Amino acid sequence: MKLLVTGVTGKVGGNFLPAFLAAERFAGWSIRAICNNRVVEHPGVEIVRASLADADAMFAAMEGVTHVLHMAAVKESPLLAMEVGVGGMFNLLEAFRSTPGTRQFVLLGGDCTVGHMFQRYNEPITDAAPRRAYPGCYALTKVLEEVMLEQYGIQYGINGCCLRAPWIMEKDDFRFALSFSDQFGGPPWSELIDAGAVARHAQAASVPLLRDARGAPLRRNFIHVDDLVGAILTALDHPAAAGQLFNIAMDAPVDYGEVAQYLSATRSLPVAEIDTPFHSNWLDNAKARLLLGWKPQVDLQRLIERAWDYVRAPDDPRKVWYPG
Repeated sequence: MKLLVTGVTGKVGGNFLPAFLAAERFAGWSIRAICNNRVVEHPGVEIVRASLADADAMFAAMEGVTHVLHMAAVKESPLLAMEVGVGGMFNLLEAFRSTPGTRQFVLLGGDCTVGHMFQRYNEPITDAAPRRAYPGCYALTKVLEEVMLEQYGIQYGINGCCLRAPWIMEKDDFRFALSFSDQFGGPPWSELIDAGAVARHAQAASVPLLRDARGAPLRRNFIHVDDLVGAILTALDHPAAAGQLFNIAMDAPVDYGEVAQYLSATRSLPVAEIDTPFHSNWLDNAKARLLLGWKPQVDLQRLIERAWDYVRAPDDPRKVWYPG
């Protein structure tokens, strides 16, 4: 078996690669990685330097491949989003369907396709829920990727599987996602409260208790990168994954009220209540638990404790890469 991987130098890819190479189930598999701006250095990985927008390069990279894991993405850069994000997905699918011996195409999707906290749902979000992206080209590209994978299954009978993940956490990400002084991710506090309030909360090291559009504590979906990698490894070559879309999320969304209560009780941190226009949603992972036998191991308490206990080395900066 030969696995072709994109996005191997990203957050998920960096955690997936050592787990894949160490997994006994994949002993004997070989791995080829498509890299462009950044290159992974590992003796067990064959590197192809190319852009996903290069159709000829994608056909060449697919030679001998049995499985594809597509994790690369382009963020808010409209031109690249269309040329590399959408065009790259098309090139990969065309090469995959045209190459003899290919067996499975796995796509790492995102809950931006259902709008996560920007769209309101009155019931849990399953794989059957309508796609309702929030504004922006990144969310649009992820919707188009899901649709393309689905249609290639209908049109050409390829075996596709989409793993739809929410915000992916590792190391101390979650701690700084809640920070008023060095925020990681968004939306930025400046869009919700004034600069004076941000400064006061930063000085007090407060914990944000976000409230949703209805006034209840906001519930937002997360997944720890270890659990996502576990889901990818489980889905690869799994017969029950054929033609399926799975939500890969924690068993319950993170409740900002529970987070504030826990950190107040365990670390005596003050709480800052903030009203937002966002919607509480529940990304239902029941299908993945049922068909794949996968279950997340990192619950809310573990998510918090891992983030607060983690000490980041000086040569390990927290980065968000744009584009892709």
